Amino acid sequence: MIHIVSFGYGHAAAPAAEATYDLRDLFYNPFEDSELRHLTGLDEPVYEHVMATRGAQPLAQLAAYLAVGLHDIARGGDITIAYGCIGGRHRSVGLARRTQEIVQLTGRETAIEHRDVRKPLLPPSAHRI
Repeated sequence: MIHIVSFGYGHAAAPAAEATYDLRDLFYNPFEDSELRHLTGLDEPVYEHVMATRGAQPLAQLAAYLAVGLHDIARGGDITIAYGCIGGRHRSVGLARRTQEIVQLTGRETAIEHRDVRKPLLPPSAHRI
């Protein structure tokens, strides 16, 4: 199985994974938009915003390709890939969702966990790294 985890560095350490993508400096943080702040990557406006960001689609495709390759190397054993942003509510969730969609096109079994998506928003000061 290919496990895909989204998480927030501001809540706890990154989970154990074969590959971890740190999104904190890569993409605009939807937290900065007052209309998106209280939504998550599970909500379509945030998901669409994240996926419309330049570079998001290619990253999801490359991560999916790597996940499938690692899964094949592991002879079908479990592997985990993880996406982290500051709060674990926006960017990481959106990229994890898209990666799962792409991996599922290959017929491989996936599981997705959004570790911090339901945790309270971090204060604005935490978003200034």
